[in-house]
Amino acid sequence: MSVLNGILLGVLQGLGEFLPISSSGHLLLARLLLGIQTDSPAMKMLDILLHVGTLLPVLIVFRREWLHMIAHPIKDKSLLMLFIASLPTLAVYVLAKKLFPDVGGFAVFDSGWFLGVSFLISAVFLLIADRIAANRKPEKSVGVPQALSMGFFQGIGMIPGISRSGSTILGGTAAGLDKQTAARFSFMMSAPAILASLLVEGKDALEEGYFSEIDFVPTILGIVFAAVFGMLAIRFMLRIISRVSLRWFSLYLAVLGVIYLLLQLASSPLVPAFAIPAAAVG
Repeated sequence: MSVLNGILLGVLQGLGEFLPISSSGHLLLARLLLGIQTDSPAMKMLDILLHVGTLLPVLIVFRREWLHMIAHPIKDKSLLMLFIASLPTLAVYVLAKKLFPDVGGFAVFDSGWFLGVSFLISAVFLLIADRIAANRKPEKSVGVPQALSMGFFQGIGMIPGISRSGSTILGGTAAGLDKQTAARFSFMMSAPAILASLLVEGKDALEEGYFSEIDFVPTILGIVFAAVFGMLAIRFMLRIISRVSLRWFSLYLAVLGVIYLLLQLASSPLVPAFAIPAAAVG
């Protein structure tokens, strides 16, 4: 992988993790267009490390919240709510493993065959979240129902092209939160999700020797750019989300999804055909 590719993937990860456009979907799309093998050990390892890059902005931007909840775990319920939110995410992950055991659960989508539909699903999610938030008196604190709802939608957001932040914001607004509160909790939810992924997938990567497959310089640059652009994206979203409609992000994803599906209908060599991998159904 070239240095420029590493930087590009880092930028996409940083922006896509916090803008509701799906970092995983844009990373997969970029690899397809650049002709980079999407399921190689090097790419799996790079995915893990790029997510670590976007963990840094979450720790920095919400540093006061993290310190307060760690110092006052009884008084501050945020840590408990983050734990509760992780439970339905874990349940969805385990269910996917059960449904597609031969390909490792959500890896069934890694080739990109479902990516166009995923972008369209994200577009619909954002429109629904916007409509709910505009027509309901919102709550400004995250309780158990909100945490469970957002955790479930975070599980759905594991599918490439379905925005994790967009899905969890929908989960939050559907459970009664305003967009600002849902977005803040959504961004904080990414920290335990990334750490869990690092522990599980990082262990597998070590055992399989994936670290030896990565290109050191492009990977380091990718992590740095993911952190920098993640910081820009998270601050941007927190500033605008209560004042700006999510429909503009929805429109972008809808156009992207339609273009992708048209390429599939035209049997373009740029994208894979719309077909479930044989390993998942065989």
